[in-house]
Amino acid sequence: MTGDRDPDRLRRRAGVVGDPNRDQHFLVDNRVLNRLSTYMPDDADRSHLLEVGGGTGALTDRLLAATEGRVTVIERDPTLAAFLREEFIDAVDSGRLTVVEGDATAVDLPDYTACISNLPYGASSPITFRLLPRARPAILTYQYEFAERMVADPGTSEYGRLSVTAGHYADAEIVERVPKEAFDPQPAVESAVVRLTPRDPAYEVDDEEFFLLFVKAVFTQRRKTVRNAIRNTAHVSGLSDPEAVVEAADERLLSVRAGDLSPADFAALAALAETAEREATP
Repeated sequence: MTGDRDPDRLRRRAGVVGDPNRDQHFLVDNRVLNRLSTYMPDDADRSHLLEVGGGTGALTDRLLAATEGRVTVIERDPTLAAFLREEFIDAVDSGRLTVVEGDATAVDLPDYTACISNLPYGASSPITFRLLPRARPAILTYQYEFAERMVADPGTSEYGRLSVTAGHYADAEIVERVPKEAFDPQPAVESAVVRLTPRDPAYEVDDEEFFLLFVKAVFTQRRKTVRNAIRNTAHVSGLSDPEAVVEAADERLLSVRAGDLSPADFAALAALAETAEREATP
């Protein structure tokens, strides 16, 4: 079963034109829209789907058809949020659709079971960092360059904080490349659909918040050796004695750059840093 609302007609009924300056690029290609929910893992729980950035409802229509349960849409544009409530009034009245007007980087997220969204480009990073710890399957559309960074391996130019953070929570894979013509208005770059399948990391982390902060700190000086990055970013990581971490760490990890460290390497360094902090505390 698929939704059959035409994206162009939805846009005309909404009476809006996408504004790139407001990060509005509506996905209007029926083939891409119909494929998005099919990328969900077969065993995924579809009882409560989350969509971030409902726009004029083309994907919302497909999500309502893809589940017998509920859909929650977060839309920051008041005009579009009102349109979604009117366009899908039957689903709203029956309790199958909830439209939340607000910024997805700030509003309370519902207890959803999976997320399928065409994310606004400008807010992709903060929204993704909010979704990942929820450990829910997700099918998300990004700028292609962002998607490449998300799935990048250590030692590549695209590898960075986003790669480590995504890989800490999930297996990330690009499942489709989406041309500019699939959107209206057309963005300047191509996009990609990424599937995030939650799983536990292959290493242990005692303090997840510190681990992620440590990764962020070291990557702020990615052109430096890890030794110097640890020394220079205590104001970011919060380390009271970064030199103690440097003294305790393996030279193999200190002499390379952040982009050469695997997530497990970062976990090992973060564990050393936590130990050094405990020993430095009276």
